[in-house]
Amino acid sequence: MPNDNESRTVCVVGLGYVGLPLAVEFAKRHRVIGLDIDTAKIEELKRGFDRMREVTSEELTAVHMDYTTDAARIADAEFVIVCVPTPVDEHNNPDLTLVLNAAATVGRHLARGTVVVFESTVYPGVTEDDCLPILERESGMRCPEDFSIGYSPERVNPGDKEHNIPRVVKIVSGFDERTTDQVATLYGSIVPAGVHRAPNIRTAEAAKVIENVQRDLNIALVNELAMIFERMGIRTRDVIEAAGTKWNFHKYTPGLVGGHCIGVDPYYLTHKAQELGYHPEIILAGRRLNDNMHRYVVGRLVKQLNMKGIAASNATILVMGLTFKENCSDARNSRAKHLVEELKSFGYRVLGCDPWLDDDTIQRQFKVEPVDVGKVRAMLAGGGVQGAIIAAPHREFAGLPLESAAAVIDIKGVLPGRYDTL
Repeated sequence: MPNDNESRTVCVVGLGYVGLPLAVEFAKRHRVIGLDIDTAKIEELKRGFDRMREVTSEELTAVHMDYTTDAARIADAEFVIVCVPTPVDEHNNPDLTLVLNAAATVGRHLARGTVVVFESTVYPGVTEDDCLPILERESGMRCPEDFSIGYSPERVNPGDKEHNIPRVVKIVSGFDERTTDQVATLYGSIVPAGVHRAPNIRTAEAAKVIENVQRDLNIALVNELAMIFERMGIRTRDVIEAAGTKWNFHKYTPGLVGGHCIGVDPYYLTHKAQELGYHPEIILAGRRLNDNMHRYVVGRLVKQLNMKGIAASNATILVMGLTFKENCSDARNSRAKHLVEELKSFGYRVLGCDPWLDDDTIQRQFKVEPVDVGKVRAMLAGGGVQGAIIAAPHREFAGLPLESAAAVIDIKGVLPGRYDTL
């Protein structure tokens, strides 16, 4: 068994929001092959540029990494770590296409003695029941005689520089005790916060899913409270601040629930539960409520504009912050898209502003006309905006003259000024 001071060869498959920061951390201690199918991304990374803005140029150039699109390089690695997305489809069913394709690619180039670790979020059983047979079929080898597998769920929080990989305890698991030891040693070499050894792979898979199920349900609770307190004329955040003075009260705030984790992971667990004949009522109720919060937000804005006699045919609405949260470029599963669609259904002219996204992404993904912060400032100052919804309060929005708009909803309630909030 190698100790944590020995350098290993690690291939990270998928250099996205999870894979790239992980690969950079490994490259500080180990030999790293960074594999991705996006040729343009690989060329950018070689030049020290991360389009996601998760890793700085200084951090990229401070380590040596072998970036490649050549899957044959998998054969050079002692550890292969799969970090590809696991989204849901339009019906909220788990879409395992990317992780199963990655398993097939890894299997075709797998060297004897390699440990394959999956980090993608899945429901319990996917690693062993779905990915392992593919690895064995494509490689012509058997686990654990010829290679082994493990699971270590990602805990990356895009845009969060405080809760980064070295500072967050890492869950590790393996096909058997020997593999768990190997995976624990590898991750332990880059995570000073330590590792937690799950007793088996299914437990580690389940732990990842319920981390976000718990958050989803708690946010659903405060979202429902926000609807109740609005009818009472009470500010929800004032209530939460007061309740938070009790030692065992857990503070959650209302808002839209998007992103690649909280808005997706519960559907993985409920899918598996229903497959086993159990209907998870509470989890799905929370999902329904959170998935419809955009309608509630738009309804509040429409009500305010109507009370001021502003018709939809004469109103321009700004949706500010299209990524799923502030100060990051991750627009996956952003609920801002649904805000735009709901506003358009009322007949409003809708503009989108997000300094963290390029105009092409704004037009293509959100189907809305993009405006930059400078134009927003001018439009607000000139009375060209009747309403605004701040979905993701990016730091670039500070100081904008939002008070000139007839109705403003600051969903997260963090911008200066006492605008309407949930």
